[in-house]
Amino acid sequence: MHRICVLVSGGGTTLQAIMDAIDNGKLDAKIAAVISSRPGAYALTRARSAGIQAVELDYRKMGEEEYNDALFRKLVELSPDLVCLAGYLKILDSRTVDRFSGRIINIHPALLPSFGGRGMYGMRVHEAVLSSGATESGCTVHFVTDGVDAGPVVYQERVPVLPGDTPEALAARVHGAEMKAYPAAIRMVLNGDAVMA
Repeated sequence: MHRICVLVSGGGTTLQAIMDAIDNGKLDAKIAAVISSRPGAYALTRARSAGIQAVELDYRKMGEEEYNDALFRKLVELSPDLVCLAGYLKILDSRTVDRFSGRIINIHPALLPSFGGRGMYGMRVHEAVLSSGATESGCTVHFVTDGVDAGPVVYQERVPVLPGDTPEALAARVHGAEMKAYPAAIRMVLNGDAVMA
């Protein structure tokens, strides 16, 4: 059975979608650990409630270098088949990206390569989509490389931009798509149907 680690920073709704996909047999995997960059993130509560190892690394207290080193060492110790960034608000250092090359994926709330890169996260993405006049948005699961949101696309799920949409309304629609897209993308990577060239 494949072992995955999920990196989080917040509430863990995407983590929950992954857990549900495992529980209902849609993903043949086990979550080895959930690692949070923020103490007290509700995602850690979700993990503990499911009997999953929950690791708290507070980057604000540790500082960048110490945090990156602690995360790297933990991932090496766990030796997962796949690392899934799920609402993870940190950029991985190059040592971690290199060590787990082709085994790290992220989900982004837009159709990359549009509306990605540094500073494009959360509501900023949906505001930018609406300001652009785009008629379609969605989410992208991609391999993680040293470039922010620049890795090869694994899977995209599209949603319409509707007349009168607010950033919040669009965000809710995209979030619904993410719940479907991430488990599907994880399955593709673990089955070898998507590989980083």
